[in-house]
Amino acid sequence: MDASGGNSSSTNANARGAALREILSVALHEYHVLDAPKLSDAEYDKLFRELQQIESEFPELVVTDSPTQRIGMLVQSAFQSHQHMVRMLSLDNAMNAEELRAFEQSIERIVGRDIHKSGYTVELKIDGAAVALTYEDGLLVTATTRGDGTQGENVTANIRTIRGIPLRLFGRNHPPLMEIRGEVYLPFAGFEKMNEAQVAAGKDVFVNPRNAAAGSLRQLDTAMTASRPLSFFGYAAVLPNGDTPAPTQWDLLTTLESWGIPIAPHKARCTTIEEAEEWAHTVEHETRAQLAFAIDGGVIKVNDVAVQQELGIRNDRTPRWAIARKFAPDMAVTKLLQIKVNVGRTGVLTPYAELEPVEVGGATVRNATLHNAQQVALKDLREGDWVQIVRAGDVIPKVLGPVPERRTGDEQVWSMPTECPSCQTATQQYGTDVAIYCPNVLCPGKQLEGLVHFAARDAMDIDGLSYARIEQLLAAGLVHDFADLFDVTAEQLTKLERFAKKSAENLVRAIDEARARPLARLLFALGIRHVGAQAAGLLARRFGTMDALAAAPFADIAGIRGMGDIIAESVVDYFADPSSRALIEKLRTRSVNFTEPNAVVVEGPFSGLVIVLTGSMPSLSRGEATQLIERAGGRVASSVSKKTSFVVAGEDAGSKREAAEKLGIEIIDESELRARAGT
Repeated sequence: MDASGGNSSSTNANARGAALREILSVALHEYHVLDAPKLSDAEYDKLFRELQQIESEFPELVVTDSPTQRIGMLVQSAFQSHQHMVRMLSLDNAMNAEELRAFEQSIERIVGRDIHKSGYTVELKIDGAAVALTYEDGLLVTATTRGDGTQGENVTANIRTIRGIPLRLFGRNHPPLMEIRGEVYLPFAGFEKMNEAQVAAGKDVFVNPRNAAAGSLRQLDTAMTASRPLSFFGYAAVLPNGDTPAPTQWDLLTTLESWGIPIAPHKARCTTIEEAEEWAHTVEHETRAQLAFAIDGGVIKVNDVAVQQELGIRNDRTPRWAIARKFAPDMAVTKLLQIKVNVGRTGVLTPYAELEPVEVGGATVRNATLHNAQQVALKDLREGDWVQIVRAGDVIPKVLGPVPERRTGDEQVWSMPTECPSCQTATQQYGTDVAIYCPNVLCPGKQLEGLVHFAARDAMDIDGLSYARIEQLLAAGLVHDFADLFDVTAEQLTKLERFAKKSAENLVRAIDEARARPLARLLFALGIRHVGAQAAGLLARRFGTMDALAAAPFADIAGIRGMGDIIAESVVDYFADPSSRALIEKLRTRSVNFTEPNAVVVEGPFSGLVIVLTGSMPSLSRGEATQLIERAGGRVASSVSKKTSFVVAGEDAGSKREAAEKLGIEIIDESELRARAGT
């Protein structure tokens, strides 16, 4: 791609400017719509600045669809009304499969035949702000809010700041004048960042993403709108005479995409209304939880535009050929009764909200995590607040924020307790970590959560050892740590409430079977800080036995690809702790397996060494050099530090070599590397 500066000639500048506008417009579409950028940020910025320079030198070459003109267009002090080309309609709702069947029956009564030949399109119903975009000869000229359906507010200047909306449509086969309709929305991640910024600025938070999107469109300062991560999905297009520029809804969506208009994912074609309901059920109960944005249903449309026209409109308000299949709300407002604190298996104190029970996304929500004290403060959550709850993007309920306008003054500001709520030990905070910890290794709360984790399916997989059973064992004094589980007898269990002889025998058998679990599972079950299932597997395969891992120096652990210094430090600290060593010995005496059957123990001349590669080697590629080092037991690091053992430098070695020289670290070449590796 030619990124040279524009010539002084107006003719050459015009040609270069046009080329740059095309390149940058395509790059914006690839980045914001396709999520597949081909230009790096640096390349984009360089070309953008070049276009700015051309337009500065030749102001007569500035055009309204230039990427440089997205921000800065003046907004009227009051938004002006603008009439829609054709009335924007509202949809009737169907709450269940029966109402969808009634919808199809009403269609077939009007047209006098079944419409399976036409079928339906099904699309996500985005929970955002509806807008109409007017394009003349492919150029965006006006953007209007839905308003009352007949007219809305002119928000053109703010719509132009949304990177996913093309200022000029791609291609050449588009009508001379049309309105493209869709929804402006705010993804969940962007919404949370916006609210954090609002709190930091001492301003009220937004109640939900839909309100935030709508409010963003009505900003008088376009720079404010541009700073918010708004997105857009199109779903319709109309001509001045009311026609649709495609024979079917499916063809229309395909055409809109070809013009550069973003289209919501998960659309589908269905032959029958039963298929449409099946799609809706899947979206509501499976897909919805994975989406990065809010939806409140699906939209089902007769696919054939000719049949749509035959069916017409009811009461000048709703189309007979489309219906919204509404879902149970995934957002709700309820009262935050109290902020409580849970002690996790690693001792982290996690605040959570106790809520007035509320139905959200088809489930009753009574509690929701608040993550940490910093998040509570950022969101300005108070006991007694009315709060917005969401289950989208995850099955775990989240508190988006308070509803400040419903505050009465009786709400209570909350702060993290300075003592562990389970054992009353003074809490600690490590360095810059936002988490607050209970340091007491005998903390009952940590014991409970630790035992629950130890018995979990991904850990020791002890069938039948539920949360309630563990609470019973702790209350009865039968267990205090992981090793005590292997001493429990069926006779002891039958003396506890709700423990029949058979269930007691089954649990003891399950505990006994857990002794043979591979080392990787045991390491994960121990709950070592920062050691998840993947890291536990890497450690087990690398060292093979518990004893080898316990004796391993920091460098050997950090040298495992995918491990890193933080995990290595945590593992070393764990085995250096006397209480941890005592627990390991206690597990050993209970005949718990300490070996990994799939171990690949790498010993070699580079064991424990951290090596940095820089420059081009005479015969080894970077990948081949890395493999050579790892086969010899070493670890390849990406940067030079005091922990670097030596640097292997080839031709054109740059800053890494300079850093090594400053730190006095040995520098060798490829031949010396081969010699030391014994190859």
